[in-house]
Amino acid sequence: MLDRRHRLTSSAGFSLTTRRGRRAGTGTLVVHAGPGSATGTQVGFVVSKAVGNAVVRNRVRRRLRHLVRDRLGAWDGDRAVVVRALPPSAGASYASLGRDLDAAARRVGLVTETAGTIPERRTLR
Repeated sequence: MLDRRHRLTSSAGFSLTTRRGRRAGTGTLVVHAGPGSATGTQVGFVVSKAVGNAVVRNRVRRRLRHLVRDRLGAWDGDRAVVVRALPPSAGASYASLGRDLDAAARRVGLVTETAGTIPERRTLR
């Protein structure tokens, strides 16, 4: 679970980030990074019905939330970030979602090249 201070909860925050922020996509997700607040990096998730039924959407959201929580310390600056899951994310493994998140975060400027990536964890399926 993300700490409350790291959650993007307002619809205005989502709109501002997706409309005015930088965007980078991969096969399974799109990352939008916009101007943040003084409280630190805030992250929100968008997982539409196109991804799957409620069980699948919640599984994808939990995986993304866990991946983001592990990477928050490596992301630069105080930004607002929206992670939008695409339909192929339903069948993607935890490791491939992590690789896609790292790649998209690097392209929108959340991670500098010198910071590296977070090591992948082994998970049970």
